[in-house]
Amino acid sequence: MATLAHRLPTPAADLRGYLRAVQAFPFLTAAEERDLATRFRREDDLEAAWRLVTSHLRYVAKVARGYRGYGLPQEDLIQEGNIGLMKAVKRFDPDVGVRLVSFAMHWIRAEIHEFVLRNWRIVKVATTKAQRKLFFNLRGAKQRLGALSRDEIDEIASDLAVRPEDVAEMERRLEAHDAAFDGLIDDDDHAAPSAWIADSAPDPSEAVEAAQWSESATRQVRIAMEKLDARARDIVERRWLAEPKARLRELAEKYGVSAERVRQIEAQALRELKDAVAGVLTA
Repeated sequence: MATLAHRLPTPAADLRGYLRAVQAFPFLTAAEERDLATRFRREDDLEAAWRLVTSHLRYVAKVARGYRGYGLPQEDLIQEGNIGLMKAVKRFDPDVGVRLVSFAMHWIRAEIHEFVLRNWRIVKVATTKAQRKLFFNLRGAKQRLGALSRDEIDEIASDLAVRPEDVAEMERRLEAHDAAFDGLIDDDDHAAPSAWIADSAPDPSEAVEAAQWSESATRQVRIAMEKLDARARDIVERRWLAEPKARLRELAEKYGVSAERVRQIEAQALRELKDAVAGVLTA
């Protein structure tokens, strides 16, 4: 999808112009959407993917507007949401029977959530999945309620099915001020936070073990590649090792088979390579 991303309009230079541009892309009927998704899934048709993405950009902009209260640039929120949309298009299965807009909402919000959590505070306020859910729900509640009383904390905890102390802790994090990560270090009791972090360099024995495992896995993959027939080996190399990567249609024309058959050969070859690496893990 990298080529596709370069063709998308960008909100960075002119947000109003971008919003007008995305409104101009036509809606898709259910039949059109299914046909385009099938072409992209089976034939790597990037033009089909382009139409799927552009027809849904307006929805991303609408979702991004709901996160304006975090003080982050609207164009950045839209860009992150667009990344989520492209991930959704890549994973969308038209045979499941749901519309792309319903499927994509999870991916759009997930990318925006990650962006908010990365940038809203220098020190992250939410690190686990449960904390992130509480962060976004409590953030919305506080915009309506202001400072929370004990009764309001209990009510929110009941509504969100979490402990009252978790709500109180998250409220304290939301109210905390940002502090510089690297400050002046005057003595051991007033060292900057960066001075407290342990050395992240790997243990020498772990580094040797990792290098040995990598070498062994590479050797097993090479052996497994040599066991593939010439056609399967060429498909894997053209699809995964070459740059730019070959499309299913190109290989289908080369070998005189359907794109679906090429995909099946590729999948079987990758399973064999995966089994070869798994053998290293269990050895």
